[in-house]
Amino acid sequence: MSARRRRRKGDDDLLIARGGLVVAGLVLVRVGQWVWAHWWVLLVVGLLALLALAAWAHQQVDRVRSARLRVEGLTYSLGQLDAMHHSAFELAVRDLLARDGSRDALRCGGRGDLGADVKGHDPLGRLWVIQCKHRRKGMDGSAVGTPELQTLNGTGRPVHGGDVVVMVTNARISGPARDFARQQRLHLVDRRILEQWARGRRPLWDILPGVPPPRKPPQLR
Repeated sequence: MSARRRRRKGDDDLLIARGGLVVAGLVLVRVGQWVWAHWWVLLVVGLLALLALAAWAHQQVDRVRSARLRVEGLTYSLGQLDAMHHSAFELAVRDLLARDGSRDALRCGGRGDLGADVKGHDPLGRLWVIQCKHRRKGMDGSAVGTPELQTLNGTGRPVHGGDVVVMVTNARISGPARDFARQQRLHLVDRRILEQWARGRRPLWDILPGVPPPRKPPQLR
C-alpha cells in the first residue's frame, strides 16, 4: 500500500470516529431533553422500584420470622425420632439446639466430621459439641459403648474446642460407657433424657446436670 493510500485510509478512519462521536453526542442530548421533559416518569419508576424493594424486604422478614417461630415451637416424639434417617436425626438435634436459643447451631456431621455432628453456642457463650448416635430400633437397638465415647472425647475439646461435649442417642448407653463419661466430664443424652428434651420446652443446658459455667471474658482470666 502506498503512502498516499495509507494517509487516505487514516483520514477515513478519523472521519468515521468523529462521526460516531457526533452521533453519540446527539443521542445523549436527545435523551437528556427527554428526561428533562418527562422527569415525572423517572420519579414514578423510582417509586415503583422502592415499593417493590420494600415488599421484597417485608417478605424476607416474614419468612425469617415464620421460620423462627416454627423452630421455637419445635417438638419431636420418640416415634418420630426413631423413624428418621441418621442424617435427619442430626438435623433434628441441630433444630432443637436452635429452639433452645443457639443462634449458630450447625449440623457438621458426615465424612471427616472428627466426632462432631452438631455444634453451636448457647446464650451464655458456651460451645456445645454434640455427637449423635441414631438407632433405627430405638431402645431395642445396640447400646452406645465406650469406643464411641472415646472418639468423642478425643476430639470434642482438643479439636473442636467444646465447652460442653455431649453424646445424644435415641437408644441405650452401656454401663462402662457411662463410667467413662463421668471420668472424662462428658454429658450423656440417652433415650429418656432425649424424650424430655424433644417433647418439652426446657433447653438442654437446663436439663443436664453439671454443665460447666460460662467462659470468663479474656480480661478476667
